[in-house]
Amino acid sequence: MVYERQEERRYGSRKDVRVDPFVREFDMGLAQPLSRSVRLNGFATCLRLEQVYWDILAEMARVNGCSINNLLSHVDREVHLRHGGVRNFSGLVRVVCVVHSLKDGGCIATAWSGR
Repeated sequence: MVYERQEERRYGSRKDVRVDPFVREFDMGLAQPLSRSVRLNGFATCLRLEQVYWDILAEMARVNGCSINNLLSHVDREVHLRHGGVRNFSGLVRVVCVVHSLKDGGCIATAWSGR
C-alpha cells in the first residue's frame, strides 16, 4: 500500500492518463538514438537523433528530391539567415520533424490554434 502511494507520487496515477502513448504496435526501436555523420553546408559534424527522426528526415528529403544532408544544410542555412543561428541544432531538427508530421497529419491547425 505504501509502495503504491510512493509509485503514484513519483509517476502519477494510472487514471490520470487519458490517451496511452504506448499503443499495441509501439516500436521501441524508433526511440533508439543513432549518431550519423552529416555535412552541413560543407562542414562535417555528427548529429545524434532517435531513429524516428531519421525516418521523418528521410521522408522529407524524398519528397524534396534531395539527400538528408542537403535537407539539413537547408535548415542550417535558413536558421542562420533568419534567426542568426541556433544553439541546439538537434533540438531544432526534432521540432522541424514534429511540425512536418503534424502538418502532414492535418493536426497543425489544432497545435497552433491557441496562438
